[in-house]
Amino acid sequence: WRKLYNIVTWTPPKCRWDPEKPPKFSMGLNVLFAFAGAFTVANLYYNHPILNILAEDFGVAYEKVAQIPTVMQAGYAAGLLFLCPLGDLFPRRPFVLILVFFTANMWLGLCITTNMAVFTGISFVTAITTVTPQLMLPLVGDLAPPHRRAAALSIVVSGFMLGILVARVLSGTISNFVSWRYVYWMSLGLQYTIFILLWLFMPNYPSTNPGGLNYFKMLWSILVMLTKHPVLVQSCIISFFTASTFTGFWTTLTFLLSGAPYHYDPVVIGLFGLIGIAAMCFGPLYAHIVTDKYVPLMSVIVGELCSLLGICLGTYIGSFTVAGPVLEAFLIDFGMQTAQIANRSSIYAIEPKARNRVNTAFMVSTFCGQLMGTAAGNHIYAQGGWVRSGSASVGFIGAALVFCAIRGPYETRWVGWKGGWSLKKIVRGSADGHTAEKEHHQQPREEQVVALGAEE
Repeated sequence: WRKLYNIVTWTPPKCRWDPEKPPKFSMGLNVLFAFAGAFTVANLYYNHPILNILAEDFGVAYEKVAQIPTVMQAGYAAGLLFLCPLGDLFPRRPFVLILVFFTANMWLGLCITTNMAVFTGISFVTAITTVTPQLMLPLVGDLAPPHRRAAALSIVVSGFMLGILVARVLSGTISNFVSWRYVYWMSLGLQYTIFILLWLFMPNYPSTNPGGLNYFKMLWSILVMLTKHPVLVQSCIISFFTASTFTGFWTTLTFLLSGAPYHYDPVVIGLFGLIGIAAMCFGPLYAHIVTDKYVPLMSVIVGELCSLLGICLGTYIGSFTVAGPVLEAFLIDFGMQTAQIANRSSIYAIEPKARNRVNTAFMVSTFCGQLMGTAAGNHIYAQGGWVRSGSASVGFIGAALVFCAIRGPYETRWVGWKGGWSLKKIVRGSADGHTAEKEHHQQPREEQVVALGAEE
């Protein structure tokens, strides 16, 4: 095991950290991290279109197979809460490589098992370690220059969205012609490909806390952050309501399109996911042109207003023309991506040495919003139909806009607009508009040497 560990964590000479000449964050690395995140997060979604096929193949009731997505979401939440904060403690390269390698090896069990209980158990374990995407985002926040942070984050997030889309489309398509196991073998190959690419090209960046941290104190510090940083709380609440509308829409859309007046089959309904490609293309462009130039709060509000427009169109004309859901799918995808990127760009500036914990707080609130949106959307749709469930989403976006309005872009207190209304960043080159940050390669040399020693 020790020999295997040494092979997995060995660093090629060109990837080793040199305090005198630290590697710069390039577009190639940005795309590599997006690719790695895309086909890692895809692990959570391959099973969604083929649950009926899995039930038939394993010889169990559909209700039992339907537990797999829930189990994987629970595992992902556990990994998010208990593994992601470790990104502030360990050097990211070996930590990421170990997670990817472990997940790939466990995934082999999913490819060959014929036992439903084993399949479910392995799915849970692999979901726990499928948190590489949430380690990539704080890493990009560390490495990208503050004035390019939003665009760099947007490229990675677009990769995640593409991974979710590709997972569903490929899984459903391949399983129509051959065994579902080919989907899982394909995923296994992609995961080993990701491991090899990261092993070859991912620089060995030092730990942000080379002196070490107590794990339980580190978890407790996430709660402490929420009492210290109003902008983090504001972003978490906005993300909670935004995510609830997103999952509420996609959960109830199937009910609308499969019933009167549309009566679409599952293949046509699945094609609605392709609308998200347009949002993925616009996201990085908008982040580069707008989010990186103006205060993040402006882009958050733009994203919420886009979502609100989409929800209103989809809700109130979607019952009699398919143009409503089409417009809503595009606007809500673009709006959520825009708001989330702007929020991340802002909160990553508050504690540079704790970005993984900041990201954990943000993602836990987002995850809770997704759960609430799914539950509320299903319940309200069952009680009052499409218009009523959409109207609830209008209320959620309204709540998000209220929390956008209670704090200005330069306010340091919990409520208020102290500092003015200027949309242009006061501190040029900053991520949040007012906090001057050192770029990663500007880390003091003595800290770099200590960090390097900690890695060795």
